[in-house]
Amino acid sequence: MATAVNDLNVPHRLLLGPGPSAVHPRVLRTMSTALVGYLDPEWLALMDEEQDLLRAVFQTANALTLPMSGTGSTGMETAFCNFVEPGDTVVIGCNGYFSERMCEMARLYGAKVIRIEKPWGAVLTPAEVEETLRAHRPVKIFALIHAETSTGALQPLTGMAEAAHRHGALFLIDCVTSLSGVPLNIDEWGVDVAFSASQKCLGCPPGLSPFTANERALRLLHARKTRVPNWYLDLTMIEKYWNKERLYHHTPSTTLHYGLREGLRLVLEEGLEDRWFRHQAIAEYLWEKMENLGLKLFVPREHRLASLTTVCVPEGVEDATVRTRLREIYNIDIAGGFGPLKGKIWRVGLMGFSSRRENVTLLSEALREILHGRN
Repeated sequence: MATAVNDLNVPHRLLLGPGPSAVHPRVLRTMSTALVGYLDPEWLALMDEEQDLLRAVFQTANALTLPMSGTGSTGMETAFCNFVEPGDTVVIGCNGYFSERMCEMARLYGAKVIRIEKPWGAVLTPAEVEETLRAHRPVKIFALIHAETSTGALQPLTGMAEAAHRHGALFLIDCVTSLSGVPLNIDEWGVDVAFSASQKCLGCPPGLSPFTANERALRLLHARKTRVPNWYLDLTMIEKYWNKERLYHHTPSTTLHYGLREGLRLVLEEGLEDRWFRHQAIAEYLWEKMENLGLKLFVPREHRLASLTTVCVPEGVEDATVRTRLREIYNIDIAGGFGPLKGKIWRVGLMGFSSRRENVTLLSEALREILHGRN
């Protein structure tokens, strides 16, 4: 006997956590567009448009620039399963939760992982990278998290590609929480492989991972001695669907692609530099508001990420209690820390459509009332 299920009635939360961020109404409207088949001429034209839009947002001319089916972790796994072969040396800067995930994935695909250890919230220097790469030659990949979502630290990339290339390594970055929210220029900065996610600064629903790889990376991919050990994420097959061959690989989520296309249009309508400026300005407004409440920020200002801020939980305050009150009384969603930062920080995301001055004002007033005993 079938069980009656009520209509879906999800509360309208103000999403100010590490993702997903709020989705622009234009994106939501676009996602209600009628579906077409995965080889329909209209769909194939949309694929080309989507790639062109992604190239503009990544600031790259890379032919292989496309949205992978899946979340940001799909992009990460795509990078490691395609460009790592058993026995390869991979150097990873380890300063937060998502660099640990990089290490795990690289090991799963047979890499010898060399870690450059830094405290959570700290950043790496080119000198540290140079020393490690020199000591462990030959290195296949040098990987960094550009914007570490677990700590709120923005990793400077100046000099990193040059160091990697001097030692024959690919330079790979995770820009899940930075793409379109902070300055990022794939070609100018010498990045060989990069991946992101649709639900952060792009302001779209989760489910797609923008990905780009240059010719240098593709030459290594096509010269593999072993087959890519992951059918669903094998770029040697996927590229043939996204290029002029149009060889079917798997059925894409039409609705998610509609949404991403519209989200990318919004990014470029605003202008990349203006969008970067907005994220920085709204973040600085948040930092001012938090400091006026007597709250400390976890990351030093010079390495602070505009799209995600980590606020230290005050002495004597219960992290989860405050977040629960924010959600239940004010309908505001922020996140706590994990790993060594569990119970010690709040993570406040101001990404894409969520990056608005009125959101900061509401959050800071709600925190003032909670922390000063009115709620």
